[in-house]
Amino acid sequence: MPPKKSARKAATKRTMSDSHKEAIKEGRVQAKAVADYLEALTANKPKRGRQRTPDSIKARIEAIDATVEDTDPLTQLNLRQEREDLQAELASKQASNDISALEEAFITHAGAYTARKGISYGVWRTSGVPAAVLKKAGISRSA
Repeated sequence: MPPKKSARKAATKRTMSDSHKEAIKEGRVQAKAVADYLEALTANKPKRGRQRTPDSIKARIEAIDATVEDTDPLTQLNLRQEREDLQAELASKQASNDISALEEAFITHAGAYTARKGISYGVWRTSGVPAAVLKKAGISRSA
């Protein structure tokens, strides 16, 4: 039996036009700006109940430092873990308070992203985006 011949076509090299490459790049920039802002909103979403302030966190850390050595080993262990948790909470509060740069990027790109993806005003609002930010981005209820 003769060997089977491959019905393989010669591979044609496809290239993208510069305008197509630019459109893909712009879409990625828009998606990143929107995703970063939505993630920041989620991370900074207020939680229920009374919120701790950075001052109250610092005061509790100082209280732990003052009493940790005068307690039994198991309590020391728990207090050291609480101090570590409080330090992490304090660092996250200080780092996540300023989302203005992300908001500006969102405002710049959200209008084009909305038009390209067909996202409604209501969906943005239920996703946690404030009405004032949508207004600045040029996204209205009628769009």
